[in-house]
Amino acid sequence: MSTKKDKFSIRDQLYMELALDLAKACEGHTGINPSVGCVIVKDDKIISIGRTSVNGRPHAESNAIKNCSEDLKGSKMYVTLEPCNHYGETPPCTNSIIKSKISEVIYSITDIDKRVQGKTNKILSSKNIKVKTGLLKKRITKFYNSYFYNRKKKLPYVTGKIAISKNNLIYSKDNPKITNIFSDKFTHFLRYKNDSILISYKTLNKDNPKLDCRLKSFKKFSPKRIILDNKLELNVKSYLFKSSNKENTIIFYNEANKSKVNYFKKKKINLIKSKINKDKKFEIKLIMKKLYNLGARNILIEGGNDLTNYLLKKKLFNQFYLFQSSKKLSKLVEFKKFNGLKILKQAYKNKLKLKSNFGNDSVTLYR
Repeated sequence: MSTKKDKFSIRDQLYMELALDLAKACEGHTGINPSVGCVIVKDDKIISIGRTSVNGRPHAESNAIKNCSEDLKGSKMYVTLEPCNHYGETPPCTNSIIKSKISEVIYSITDIDKRVQGKTNKILSSKNIKVKTGLLKKRITKFYNSYFYNRKKKLPYVTGKIAISKNNLIYSKDNPKITNIFSDKFTHFLRYKNDSILISYKTLNKDNPKLDCRLKSFKKFSPKRIILDNKLELNVKSYLFKSSNKENTIIFYNEANKSKVNYFKKKKINLIKSKINKDKKFEIKLIMKKLYNLGARNILIEGGNDLTNYLLKKKLFNQFYLFQSSKKLSKLVEFKKFNGLKILKQAYKNKLKLKSNFGNDSVTLYR
């Protein structure tokens, strides 16, 4: 049985680092389940690897066992998160581990899911399988921050993002392009890593965005589109409206007239009526609870000035990316300024701030 005196070799660390890399590869695409990585070793040789499948099943341990063409008896398994030990839509991973005759299991951290939490050690130890825990604990705990937040709060983990020019504009009709190609690629990476993306109808009508992931070969991992549109005022000629269906788009509304509601429903768009407050703003926490219940676990919000400031004041963001270009945008014609820098800095005062450069652009992560 695992104790606080568990010691690990450099090889142990390398195998667990590989398991973590496997988990990271599928992060954001495992549905309501966490993304887990698994490595199986025998005689200091890797004989199999596995990770949680897209949409969450089969689990990493089951995949690694199934993928192995060698005899597993006497082998050692490295896994980022405590293996499941309960029956759900699939049998518990502990059953597969026991049946395979694996002799030792090293998992980094305990699962927060109460159906699993802390029970695996006892189950495996009762079958004379050696169990150790705590390897790369700090790094792997950090990796599962969003999953832990999901489980504790029953809410999606929310990432905010906005791009501004050197003179703090988020829009200029004369030169609408703000950030460079490197920042753009990172934005698409964020879309790839989040299962949903949220904007307001104002941003939709202004920019006519696609909100998809355009990294090569990853378009199929584009996030579900979520639109806040109280009176259903979005442009019906927009790309998002024309490409919407019940599977890829959700629109939240409240005060729209019946004819508009019926028109949108005829287009087979997923409409959800949601409460608004006295300021005619959506009760955003209710929307987040609804989205969680619908399976959303990681949401990227690419809002404009008004939505971003409102959500910052509501302390909705778990983390926030501020992209800032080195170029100034024109104020000669139509333009829009971002006036939330003070609010952003105040919201994340005394919290972690990481700054990087993408070419001439700077990207600051607040969390």
